[in-house]
Amino acid sequence: KNNKPYRIICLILIQSMNKTLKIATRKSPLALWQAEHVKARLEQHHPGLTVELVKMTTKGDQILNSPLSKIGGKGLFIKELEVGMMEGVADIAVHSMKDVPYEIPPGFELGAILKRENPFDAFVSNNFDSINDLPQGAKVGTCSMRRIVQIKAIRPDLEILDLRGNVNTRLKKLDDGEYDAIILACAGLIRLGFEDRIKQQITAEQSLPAVGQGAVGIEIRENDQDILKLIEPLIDEETTHRVNAERAMNTHLEGGCSVPIAGFSTISGREITLTGLVGNVTTAQIIKRQVVGHVKNAESLGVELANKLILLGAKEMLKGQ
Repeated sequence: KNNKPYRIICLILIQSMNKTLKIATRKSPLALWQAEHVKARLEQHHPGLTVELVKMTTKGDQILNSPLSKIGGKGLFIKELEVGMMEGVADIAVHSMKDVPYEIPPGFELGAILKRENPFDAFVSNNFDSINDLPQGAKVGTCSMRRIVQIKAIRPDLEILDLRGNVNTRLKKLDDGEYDAIILACAGLIRLGFEDRIKQQITAEQSLPAVGQGAVGIEIRENDQDILKLIEPLIDEETTHRVNAERAMNTHLEGGCSVPIAGFSTISGREITLTGLVGNVTTAQIIKRQVVGHVKNAESLGVELANKLILLGAKEMLKGQ
């Protein structure tokens, strides 16, 4: 925002906050990168504002010996951050949008979604250049039910093994020979400077991305108008439309990380195309459909797509896992 009244309002807000804004963040390298990115953007837009990181450990960071789908899902990565905001320890929290549950707890809301990084999955291996190059029975690491069902559809012969830990930990496990290949998000690798580890950017046709993958979101206390004004310049309109459409589909399906759901949208002009997928890990069955409409109807398109998938048996498929 470059208009003078807006800058005056923000200056008054900064002065009333003692010039410090506190960001709740996890301690993993990727989470810290995201928080530092938001910090830099805010300080760039608001000279005089000081931003501090409040580093926290979440339950999801502590429990590393069980698949996320069995211990409560990706919401385990944000609960402590929300408690920090509610107690006044922090003003905002920064998340990977793919980790944000479809139901945000009462008292909180998404205040901003930033410009999306590469949203696709990455094939990472030291000895093979693509999924198709892997030998029969090769060991592939991932903790994502969404990725598992789509990999099985491409290569049912592969041995899929659970893989937990932050990006650096997962890469080390690959380098130590525990896996022939691992599947990670391109965005995380790019942000941490590991882009050269990406052997293959997996297409959406092979592995449809997770809802919100590649986007960073800012969670705030509900109706905190002062904070909303400060973070407003960070909002990316196109990414917001895309992620809102994907999340609307996920919400209507009542999907979490314990079930294989994927959703990915693209925008051309004012037209948004949304593709959704529901799978069954046991049978490797997949239902996949697409809708197209105006970006102003992004969320209703997400509901429309969810209803199409439900008519094809999505709810029954998800309950049976």
